Amino acid sequence: QVQLVESGGGLVQAGGSLRLSCAASGLTFSSYVMGWFRQASGKEREFVAAISRRGVSTYYADSVKGRFATSRDNAKNTVYLQMNSLKPDDTAVYYCAAQATVGIPVGASQYSYWGQGTQVTVSS
Repeated sequence: QVQLVESGGGLVQAGGSLRLSCAASGLTFSSYVMGWFRQASGKEREFVAAISRRGVSTYYADSVKGRFATSRDNAKNTVYLQMNSLKPDDTAVYYCAAQATVGIPVGASQYSYWGQGTQVTVSS
């Protein structure tokens, strides 16, 4: 079955950096758009970033544009989220998601597979 496993979360001071990884198995990774979402306590899950199947195209939420970057290594079945200049407002559980599609969906309901999430906490 499809499994997505995130790693790399943790506690960091404001202004710091973290790199999240999401390792996929049980699917033809290069056929899937990969997305990143986050959910802060008491808030709805929101879109963060997404990357096309071959990694040519990326798309970001305005709140993270210029600070976060997503990339993928199809040979390793892994997608990454590099997060720089972190702010306390970035504190959330971060999820990766996968969808077999040709576009770059930004809605959570458009993704079929999800990881379990990894906690990112940014202290002020």
